[in-house]
Amino acid sequence: MNKMFHPFPKDLLESKFIERPNRFIIRCVLTETGEIVEAHLADSGRLKELLIPGKQILLHRNNNPNRKTKYSAVIVEREDGLGWVSLNAQLPNKLAKFAVEAKLFKELQSWEYVRSEYKKGHSRWDMLLQKSDDEAMQMVIEVKGATLVENGVGMFPDAVTSRGTKHVKELGEIVKESGWEAALLFVSQREDIHMVRPAYHIDPKFAKAMTEAKTAGVKLLGCRCKVSPSGIELLDAIDVEV
Repeated sequence: MNKMFHPFPKDLLESKFIERPNRFIIRCVLTETGEIVEAHLADSGRLKELLIPGKQILLHRNNNPNRKTKYSAVIVEREDGLGWVSLNAQLPNKLAKFAVEAKLFKELQSWEYVRSEYKKGHSRWDMLLQKSDDEAMQMVIEVKGATLVENGVGMFPDAVTSRGTKHVKELGEIVKESGWEAALLFVSQREDIHMVRPAYHIDPKFAKAMTEAKTAGVKLLGCRCKVSPSGIELLDAIDVEV
C-alpha cells in the first residue's frame, strides 16, 4: 500500500460545471443523464480560475439521508485540460501528515509526528511534532492547500484571509518561545505547481505576515501532489519563497 496516496471513491460521476450559488454549493449537469444537480464544495476559496462553466468536474454520490446535497465535488479539470485539481480543502491536512511521517522534508528529518489538532495560544494547529533526540523541543505546523497557479508558481491565498494572516503572525510569536519551533506547510493539490509564493496582489497583509514569519524563524515548506480520478498522491517537496 502506498502511504503517500489517498484514494477517491471508485464510482465518480462525470459532470460539467454550471455555476456556484454560494461558497459551499456548486451546480452541475451530469454528463450521462443531463440532470442538473447540486453538489457540496469542500473548499471556500474563490477558485474562479477553476470553476468555469463547461469545465469537467467529477462528483461522488453520497447516500447519507441527512445530507442536504446528494453529491460532493471531488476534482475539477485543470485550466489547460492536461490534468486535475483536488476540490477538497480537508485533504491537505491528511497529505501533510503523510509527508511528515514519510520524512519528505529535509528540514523535518529529525522530527516525529505527535498529534493533529493541537491547541496552543489562541489557535488550534494542524500538527504537533517533537524532536526525535530532544523531547523538550516541539513544533506546531499550520497547513494550507494551494490550487492557484501562474506559470508553474503556486500562489496563496486566492482570496483575502484575515484568519490566515492571524495564524501566520502567531507562528512568528511561537518561534520566539524557548523549546518551540513552527512551520507553515503548503500542499499543492495539483501537479503543475513547482514552487509556492504568497499572492502579494491578492492579500498583501498575508504576504507581509509570511515574510515577517520567515525572518522570525518560521520554516516555510511545500509539497506537490499528482491528482487523478483514482486519487491524490504526494510527489515531492517544493520550494516556498517570499
